[in-house]
Amino acid sequence: MELIQISNQKTPTLGKKSTIRFTQSICPECNMILDAEVFERDGKVFMTKTCPTHGECEELYFGSYDMYKKFSTYWIDGKGAHAPNVMIDKCSCPNNCGLCSNHLSHSGLANMIVTNRCDLTCWYCFFYVKKGLEGAYMYEPSQDQVRAMMKTLRAERPIPGNSMQITGGEPMLREDIVDVIKIMKEEGVDHIQMNTNGIRFALDPEAMREVRLAGVNNLYLSFDGVTPRTNPKNHWEIPYALESARKTGTTVVFVPTVIKSINDHELGPIIRYAQKNMDVVHAVNFQPVSLTGRMGKKEREKYRITIPDCIQRIEEQTQGEVTVDDWFPVPSCMPLTNVIEAFSSKPKYELSIHFACGAGTYIFEDAETKKFVPLTRFADIQGMLELFEDKAEEIKSGKNKYFTMLEVVRKLSSFIDKKKQPAGLDLAKMFGSILMKRSFNSVGSWHVKGLFLGMMHFQDKYNEDLERLQRCDIHYLTPDLRIVPFCAFNVIPEWYRDRIQKKYSISVEEWEKRVGVKLEDGLYRGIMRRGSGDELAAGCAKSQMMHEASQSLM
Repeated sequence: MELIQISNQKTPTLGKKSTIRFTQSICPECNMILDAEVFERDGKVFMTKTCPTHGECEELYFGSYDMYKKFSTYWIDGKGAHAPNVMIDKCSCPNNCGLCSNHLSHSGLANMIVTNRCDLTCWYCFFYVKKGLEGAYMYEPSQDQVRAMMKTLRAERPIPGNSMQITGGEPMLREDIVDVIKIMKEEGVDHIQMNTNGIRFALDPEAMREVRLAGVNNLYLSFDGVTPRTNPKNHWEIPYALESARKTGTTVVFVPTVIKSINDHELGPIIRYAQKNMDVVHAVNFQPVSLTGRMGKKEREKYRITIPDCIQRIEEQTQGEVTVDDWFPVPSCMPLTNVIEAFSSKPKYELSIHFACGAGTYIFEDAETKKFVPLTRFADIQGMLELFEDKAEEIKSGKNKYFTMLEVVRKLSSFIDKKKQPAGLDLAKMFGSILMKRSFNSVGSWHVKGLFLGMMHFQDKYNEDLERLQRCDIHYLTPDLRIVPFCAFNVIPEWYRDRIQKKYSISVEEWEKRVGVKLEDGLYRGIMRRGSGDELAAGCAKSQMMHEASQSLM
């Protein structure tokens, strides 16, 4: 398997700039594949690349070099695609995605766009159909196409795809969405989440019950802030959507798109509001904005925010209850996968994405103080990970796997400070059950006063790193039966998203004639919103959500 290998042809240190590594990227103007340098300057990580036609592009890559170094220790290659849809001898990333034989991660989460219609028109969204624009198209795969895409996912090897996200547009605009969900379940997928703004569920609780019964496990609920100013799209509707989820036993993940200078001052309050609703909200997954379209450097600097920047703001805005040191990159969980795989002698689901793609931590609520207790405060995570990795190697080298796993289980308690462990949680027992029984039923105990905090920074043309792209495990299913990594599908839409979907679409006018309604008829008119506009100006002054977030600080 040939990976990208770029030789160092420059002086490692140029003034205050210190080279970290070389990779490849693309020109944000013409998509030409370019050699790129990742370097440190003033404690931050940047990328630079030069197109012979359009010149140099320098972009912030990672807001903290210290965190970059810590996270980079978890860099590991995954199993890759053993049954690729695109066979190539030499890596030509990102020219021919789908998955290709050089890709290094199986599908951790597969996305399926079921419609490109949306009932909102958010200014920062990279994808919804806009009537009147040249080339606008209506894309809604048929049920037969949905089934064929699911079969493609389930045929993936060595790990058949088993986790789906229904996305759009707004999936709940699709009239047959319940049938679409049922098809996914019929094809053998265990976990289905719905990426939604929640407006339909706020207006129609029965719709929540229907999709839950059809097979949706949780909502991936857009939630950009606790005030009308930062979250005008569904600020008023969120409490009602949560109540619909609560009544149907549907768990919720808050998904804030984080934009510097717009809502990055409300990351702590978002977590506080999730804390107020932990009976139904089990996670907050922050997404630093991906800057699409043509944008000047000054404008990019105004909006650009990276994972370390968000993590630092969370520490400040939670008054140090969740610190920078509490976070680990996503691939840090690989040692647990490795030891389970060594014990079972079968390939197991893994999260082998690039260390700069995402991060996470678990926090728990202290029953008395109501303050957060991160996992790192009562568990030696690094010690456990090293134990898992060491024992996986021992099993692979021929040591009796049953005795080795018993030794792992016996040692687990030594990494836990039981006096600081939250009531209702037995971490050592939970890991023991996972390791010995390969049962994940006990994972539910994480959600006893527990909240997962995640961070996922999708790339754009200015910071695209092809080494990251080769390790992407968030993929899109397409009607031409390919599986395309997120940061190719959406970063280069003229090659992937738009090119593929236009082939299977119809014009907006043809769709309107076929269904007998106008596209704009599906737009949300804000019928749950109070006031006549002064509330937006008032911001947090009239926000019950902001009040509840503030109360949790007392």
